[in-house]
Amino acid sequence: MKELIKPTSYIDSDNPDVYEFASNAAGTSGGKKEQAVSLYYAVRDGFTYNPYCLTFDKPHYRASYVLERKEGFCIQKAILLAAAARALGIPARLGFANVRNHLATEKLLKLMKTDLFVFHGYTALFLDGKWVKATPAFDIKLCERFGTKPLEFDGGTDSVFHPYDSSGNRHMEYVHDYGMFDDFPFEQMLDEFEKYYPHLMDHFSGESLK
Repeated sequence: MKELIKPTSYIDSDNPDVYEFASNAAGTSGGKKEQAVSLYYAVRDGFTYNPYCLTFDKPHYRASYVLERKEGFCIQKAILLAAAARALGIPARLGFANVRNHLATEKLLKLMKTDLFVFHGYTALFLDGKWVKATPAFDIKLCERFGTKPLEFDGGTDSVFHPYDSSGNRHMEYVHDYGMFDDFPFEQMLDEFEKYYPHLMDHFSGESLK
């Protein structure tokens, strides 16, 4: 478990700005569980979800980079949450899954050429003796704009299943889980993107989709 509170090149929890962010977001009261919940909402709502931040540039997946940009897509925001947690001594890992997004915009579907979103990122936090999954991707302003219920997190139960929007229409379903990782598996993400989105790999290199 000690390894899971150490910084990595992506989960750079030793970055002074990351530590300051985590400390300010968690506050001074409460235990690790309460701190983790505070961190979740700070990342979920304090950083705009932007799927067009997808990039193949490694430095753009560092938590400190996401912190500076104040926006990111699911993987980037999951990495930031993991780094903030580790900065406060909360063991954290990263999880990835393939999901079908039934409410994706026409623009995004046209770009991806499918409603299957590969390597959707979430964070796993070790709280009260067990791993709990948290998905800080979709900020509350985005959810309100699209009429979608935001994912809540209480520190005790998994927060990953987001099956319906606020009108009861199917929103997202998980079709494959890659498991949890101690650090961001950048090369594996590239392999999966090459497999499912070869047109994206040909579309750009290094820069984001924006």
